[in-house]
Amino acid sequence: MANKKVLMVVTNHTKITDDHKTGLWLEEFAVPYNVFKEKGYDVKVTSIDGGEVALDPNSLPEEKNEAWEAAENELKDTAQLSKDDAQGFDAVFLPGGHGTMYDFPDSETLQYVLQQFAEDDRVIGSVCHGPAGLVNVTYQNGTPLVEGKKVSAFTDEEEKDMGLDQHMPFLLESKLREKGADIVKGDSWSDFSIRDGHLATGQNPMSSRSTAEKVVEALES
Repeated sequence: MANKKVLMVVTNHTKITDDHKTGLWLEEFAVPYNVFKEKGYDVKVTSIDGGEVALDPNSLPEEKNEAWEAAENELKDTAQLSKDDAQGFDAVFLPGGHGTMYDFPDSETLQYVLQQFAEDDRVIGSVCHGPAGLVNVTYQNGTPLVEGKKVSAFTDEEEKDMGLDQHMPFLLESKLREKGADIVKGDSWSDFSIRDGHLATGQNPMSSRSTAEKVVEALES
């Protein structure tokens, strides 16, 4: 049987304010990447603009994590996400990092790709701020992708804990609620993820592995 194929889409946005750099949150990419590779899946890594992907400085481990090295190498020169990526994959996964709050919601290409996955009932996974990519996605009939679905994402409380709530273009939990999502969450800064059919979402960096495992579960069921 052919290997399952997973598309990963990451952010290219690099700053919140002039003195606060951001980017992709490494753990939320590297851990799911390794989960998918360990299952023998083919993984294609793309970003909104293509090229080298900046990492949020706060997400870098104090000591180099050798287990993440192969994943990090994938970020040195990513393919730009294109509408062609809407086909040929069994699942799509959106890692977070505050950068996603800026370039995911406005990417017409990402909205298109996710709409195709949703229409085909293919698996969509996302963790922490990654669900920022879901807020503007609709089915072709205009229904929001998240409407009536159980969704977990970085909470308003966690955003306030970080002191970044006033700098965000919107609060992710609140925005998902506005779009009709049934928000489900665990304690702040604890591992929490949820699967609702073909949609698997997780709350924060600590939820990276469990969210990826729910994507695997959805793919294998």
